[in-house]
Amino acid sequence: MKILVCISKTPDTTAKIAFTDNNTKFSEAGVQFIINPYDEWYALVRALEIKEATGATLHLVTVGGADTEPVIRKALALGGDEAFRINGDSQDSYYIAAQIAAHAEQQGYDIIFTGKETIDFNGSGIGGMVAEMLQLPYVSIAAKFDLDGTTATIRREIEGGEEEVQVSLPVVVSCQKGMAEARIPNMRGIMAARTKPLTVTEPVAAETLTSIVSFELPPAKAGVKLVPADNPAELVRLLHEEAKVI
Repeated sequence: MKILVCISKTPDTTAKIAFTDNNTKFSEAGVQFIINPYDEWYALVRALEIKEATGATLHLVTVGGADTEPVIRKALALGGDEAFRINGDSQDSYYIAAQIAAHAEQQGYDIIFTGKETIDFNGSGIGGMVAEMLQLPYVSIAAKFDLDGTTATIRREIEGGEEEVQVSLPVVVSCQKGMAEARIPNMRGIMAARTKPLTVTEPVAAETLTSIVSFELPPAKAGVKLVPADNPAELVRLLHEEAKVI
């Protein structure tokens, strides 16, 4: 069995966000980058659990420049067997999905895991596009994944509840909270990751369907006003005249 986990580089959630070039580019100055949490905590860790239970081969793939290599090396340290970096530079979801699909088509994976979304763009589109390009079944926002031979039983969230589906491999699955518990690389894994294969390939020809016009920061939050408990009339006035909620 072969499993592929898609890895994305994202800013740490504590990073201070700023933009350059007339607000058309994200400024990376002073920003710490991490594995996208949905890719690491849920997709990758569940893949590791399956690998440990079945002896499967676990590959990692990312689309990006050389600056993504520390991130994918960390994924190798967690337990991936081999990593692939597709040397493409684009924020377009279709382009990225096309690169992953082309790689997966050559390798013939039984399971392809993605995080449900990245924490920087929140697009949630990669998994579905990869599945369509490969003509494979796709199950999104999965919170549980069990495997019995070549049949996967997957529990996913729907509005107002959950549903359980069964699908035969190969399959593409996007993963969210509940799929697995986060792991921390140990020293042995970190040292081993330095010598594990990381293959760099050139991207295939693919269209770029979207481009970033501009970024905007959300409006600054207003200051907090404290109203004495013995002055409910002032609270009502503020809610009516300033907050305009009553």
